[in-house]
Amino acid sequence: PKRKPAEPPRDAEGIFRGVSAFFVPHGVQSRRLEVWKQKLVQMGGRLEKKDADAKGARINHVLAADAKALLRELGADWLHRFPGSVVSFDWLEECLKSGERLPEHKFTINYEEEFKLKKAPGAGGTGASNPAKRSKMSSEDPENRKGTSGQDGKEVATGEHRDKTSTHVHDGSGVEKGPGQFAHSQTSSGDTKDTVGSLDIEEASSGEPTTYAPPDLNRNITEIFGKLINIYRAMGDDRRSFSYYKAIPVIEKLPFKIESGDQVKNLPAIGKSLRDHINEIVTTGKLSKLEHFENDEKVRAVSLFGEVWGVGPATALKLYDKGHRTLDDLQKDDSLTYAQRTGLKFFDDIRQRIPRHEVSEMEKLLQEVGKDILPGVTIVCGGSYRRGKSSCGDMDIVITHDDGKSHVGFLPKFVQRLKDINFLREDLIFSINSIEGTDSGVDTYFGLCTYPGRELRHRIDLKVYPRNRYASGLLAWTGNDVLNRRIENTSRIQRLRA
Repeated sequence: PKRKPAEPPRDAEGIFRGVSAFFVPHGVQSRRLEVWKQKLVQMGGRLEKKDADAKGARINHVLAADAKALLRELGADWLHRFPGSVVSFDWLEECLKSGERLPEHKFTINYEEEFKLKKAPGAGGTGASNPAKRSKMSSEDPENRKGTSGQDGKEVATGEHRDKTSTHVHDGSGVEKGPGQFAHSQTSSGDTKDTVGSLDIEEASSGEPTTYAPPDLNRNITEIFGKLINIYRAMGDDRRSFSYYKAIPVIEKLPFKIESGDQVKNLPAIGKSLRDHINEIVTTGKLSKLEHFENDEKVRAVSLFGEVWGVGPATALKLYDKGHRTLDDLQKDDSLTYAQRTGLKFFDDIRQRIPRHEVSEMEKLLQEVGKDILPGVTIVCGGSYRRGKSSCGDMDIVITHDDGKSHVGFLPKFVQRLKDINFLREDLIFSINSIEGTDSGVDTYFGLCTYPGRELRHRIDLKVYPRNRYASGLLAWTGNDVLNRRIENTSRIQRLRA
């Protein structure tokens, strides 16, 4: 049997000497929490339980993701009596990154404000934040006018479209303005168009799990691996692309700077070949394999074309063989489909990631519009947003209705209403199967949308599932790709059908 690798010895004189810490487990992944605990102990610290004694006298440090998690676990009374330091996990991260114990005052968690919000009238007993704390985002904001103008897409397109995996490896309030309320705003082209007037949203508790995204301490490695993913994917080599794809999240979560490939020897998804790459990167600051690809004209062109929405590996290679080398060359090619031309036109827009708070606001807008058309409809944003990422490459919207029948014919009405308020702008793929009873009755829309008041295009996918297929649909469109492949392989082995 494979022996568990020996843990590094404890350094009693390490940077955390004298720290007796309690870790608040909420708002952070359990595996990441265990790694932090291990590092603290290895570097001289001690772990304590919150009931070490009645007043927590043995504890001199409490670490948490944020004030909400802190109050949920310990309560204000306990914290008011606690004489030690209350800091965020960022303090631990920065100490590990710098290799020394840093001052704590910059990382102190101010839980008093959160406590006041919990006690505020009307806040309820769940710890929800004060509804009066709002952030208004209007189309009159000059920052929200920045963008690229474009024509509305009237044509419904099908054809080769790209893999749902993000190409850059790198995601309880309501919309008070109803779908019929608009404001006029000027686009960058000077035209005046109807657009959604504003989103009035609560910044505080939304009922979502707390997200915590520590800094990627090994970005020098993950950025290079990300480029290799794009290159291999564009060349149609899914096996190699996927090996880097699996390794990146493992490396991103490490709470220490990698100095040698041996440090990740026993981590999942990182074999000898990737360790050799890591050694080369940390030693030289670059990777010869990537440099070779970037200096190869064919690889460079095919990779670039593969980043255009709707252009897959086979099409990218054909375009190269026709003599095209740049995106400007593609503009002159009459063989491109409408969807590919749209992807080319908004190439730069689509590559920009969407901040999490904007995705949340747009999800609430979609829910308001959907319920206005069909009361009781369920509309959920999946993908990297549902996995808790701080930004998203696109929006994956999964829709159903509990009665198992009202979803039929909903998507065309929904899409039209979203076009009427200038949220949906260009169509890429539109297929209706619920009425015809084909493709398991799943309706699909892929297109481009805009955040209210802006012209910057974002990719959006709408999938409407019958109620009996909603769970599997939500799982598939939440991902990530690693999970989806494992489910697919397990289903194949067990001869299960979707």
